Amino acid sequence: MAVSHFTKLTQPKRSAVYDSYWKFASKRYEIFDRRLSDPSGPWTEDKILRDNRFTNVFRASDRVSQYLINLQYRGEDIKEVFFKTMLFKIFNKIETYAYLEKEIDNISSEDFSVKKYDDLLTARMASKNTIYSAAYIMPSAGSVFGYKLKHSNHLALLSKMMKDKLYLKVSNSKSLEEVYRLLLSYPSFGTFLAFQYTIDLNYSELTDFSEMDFVVAGPGAKNGILKCFDSTSSYSYEDVIKLMADDQELECERLGLTLPTLWGRRLQLIDCQNIFCEVDKYLRGSNPEIGGSSGRTRIKQKFSQPKGPQTFFFPPKWNLNNQINISCQKGIKEGIFS
Repeated sequence: MAVSHFTKLTQPKRSAVYDSYWKFASKRYEIFDRRLSDPSGPWTEDKILRDNRFTNVFRASDRVSQYLINLQYRGEDIKEVFFKTMLFKIFNKIETYAYLEKEIDNISSEDFSVKKYDDLLTARMASKNTIYSAAYIMPSAGSVFGYKLKHSNHLALLSKMMKDKLYLKVSNSKSLEEVYRLLLSYPSFGTFLAFQYTIDLNYSELTDFSEMDFVVAGPGAKNGILKCFDSTSSYSYEDVIKLMADDQELECERLGLTLPTLWGRRLQLIDCQNIFCEVDKYLRGSNPEIGGSSGRTRIKQKFSQPKGPQTFFFPPKWNLNNQINISCQKGIKEGIFS
């Protein structure tokens, strides 16, 4: 049963497309669910969802998050988990981390050299390979560290974090917000990136805070909120996200929709935040007349068929992995999961 986080006198005023939030969440979840037993598709009759790329409703189930979570649970100490998490997230690109693993015998904080990693990544760029994901734009911090290339400054930033023993400060934090504030104090981190990295670190054993404790609305989520509500009244963007998380069962029941759950785990604040971002994109296709504050009118990334089968592994502290193994037995027998 949902537990209300707060009570305010005047609730936000829903717009004409408010229900699109829940309809999108339900349809995108159904695509995820159908892919578990049918690797080929099509998984939906919704042309916008079929033709364009949208992230999963649950952030932790996306391909990049799954790669990171697997990386974090290799039996290493918190120093190495922090180092590898930050190294991966700075670029947020699986191919970049895989390249470094191939070129370096053992990625380790003890053997980390800004110059060595810089040379490797510069060479990769010279070979016409993109080293950053397009998902996040991380400012270069060149004014702080003085390097010409963005990745050189980011490696210097990682070196500073390790020298500051930030991994110990994160591990000793008393709340998700405290982790966020620590990251926010470093160059290159604005509010959006600091929160996203906080969630990524919280997947690991460095911290163990509820994802219902704290949220920060990113630019895309704010755009989605402004489309779904004519007025947010006395609510902040974060209050609106909390409201959606609280009301998820009621709203899906009201609309007769499939309630998204991750093997029984409810949508968390980070998931509801991300859904607003994805709904902002979806409405560019379904309701282009709603311009929104960003002024964007099209969805940039088109859907491409995933490569090979996908398995799922979530932070063991969530107690989901045994449930996944049981529910996927049919898929394993049919060769759907590797």
